[in-house]
Amino acid sequence: MAIELKMPALSPTMEKGTLAKWLVAEGDLVKAGDLLAEIETDKATMEFEAVDEGRITNLVVPEGTADVAVGTVIAVMAENGETAPRPVLAGAEPTIARPVEAAQAPAPSAPESVRPKPAPRVPAPRTRVSPAERVKVSPLALRIAEAKGIDLGGITGTGPNGRIVRADLGIGPLVTPRHDPVARSIDAVPSPVATIAPPPSGVPVETVKLSSMRKTIARRLTESKQTVPHFYLTARCNIDPLLKLRRELNASLAPRSIKLSVNDMLIKALALALVEVPDANVQFGGEELHRFARVDISMAVAIDGGLITPVIKGAEALSLSAIATQTKALAAKARDGKLLPEEYQGGTCSISNLGMFGIDEMFPVINPPQALILGTAAGVEQPWKVDGAVGLATIMATTASFDHRAIDGALAAQFMQSFRGLVETPILLCS
Repeated sequence: MAIELKMPALSPTMEKGTLAKWLVAEGDLVKAGDLLAEIETDKATMEFEAVDEGRITNLVVPEGTADVAVGTVIAVMAENGETAPRPVLAGAEPTIARPVEAAQAPAPSAPESVRPKPAPRVPAPRTRVSPAERVKVSPLALRIAEAKGIDLGGITGTGPNGRIVRADLGIGPLVTPRHDPVARSIDAVPSPVATIAPPPSGVPVETVKLSSMRKTIARRLTESKQTVPHFYLTARCNIDPLLKLRRELNASLAPRSIKLSVNDMLIKALALALVEVPDANVQFGGEELHRFARVDISMAVAIDGGLITPVIKGAEALSLSAIATQTKALAAKARDGKLLPEEYQGGTCSISNLGMFGIDEMFPVINPPQALILGTAAGVEQPWKVDGAVGLATIMATTASFDHRAIDGALAAQFMQSFRGLVETPILLCS
């Protein structure tokens, strides 16, 4: 019996993936648990295992094929030495047996006068399909498209599950007089649609196809800046006490082969600050606000070709040594492309640290649907008030980006004040 191997859904939100590499060849015998292929999603590269025993007869999808939809047959396996038929590829016309036309079938000839005349062919009624049925589109975007004659067929949606939203139509903001019913209609003046310019002529250039991860990053961050009203607050922290405590703790943890990084301590400070200011640990939900009772911190990790954010769950309840152990293990798995979906999905806020690159200050982009991301820079020695006098201190600039729909300025300031207090009094991180 032929067994169809289909593109698996490696996470609850996965819709398509790249078949990065086949680990078997046609004719190979496999058993349950054998590795068949490497599947690349927008987050990681994962291994696809066999769940049945048999012989690989057809590798339907070549390795390196991108955007393979979940559920697509990628290979066929036969049991007990059977030969499995090659499946019809997506987009190919299947062969359908049709009855032989009367003009083609051999039949006794009859006089012309007694031959029945064929009934006139009546075309089947054509059912009108609205754009909303052909593509995923929000009601507002559909009304705008119908009013302005916009063809939705060639538009890629940036909303949830690829849904086309108003921003995808290139329509400008509705800046209209309050009492003018005509001006308040959806027929607003469109803003210019951004175009992708080609590289300048005459300049040596190498053009590389974007990976699934790079395309997802581009789409999500564009959506974030277009749809989330960012505002930024910066706090400068004296991290000399934190650096001193880190040296002392690392000396005591050396026998356990645990080494704390500055980032580990900042993750703990971020978590405790959100415990002290719980109204900042939230997510905008349209007509409602989600307030979280646990702090799950998405930690930005740079990997080949992009960025991924493994999650430290319940960071407020973890010790510094536990955070250090988790961050090291998750960062290693991220760089090897071995993160499991549950290790990078979710998160109630994010942290991005560029201090190791000597960056003076950064203004990070919010990771939707979260409402807060903290960006930390390098510690820079500079004049500072120390113990009532001017001296030199190691100062780190931290800038947080907030979603103004969920967090107001005063609340954001309370959070930044709490974070700075924890960083400058680091013994509180050990409680």
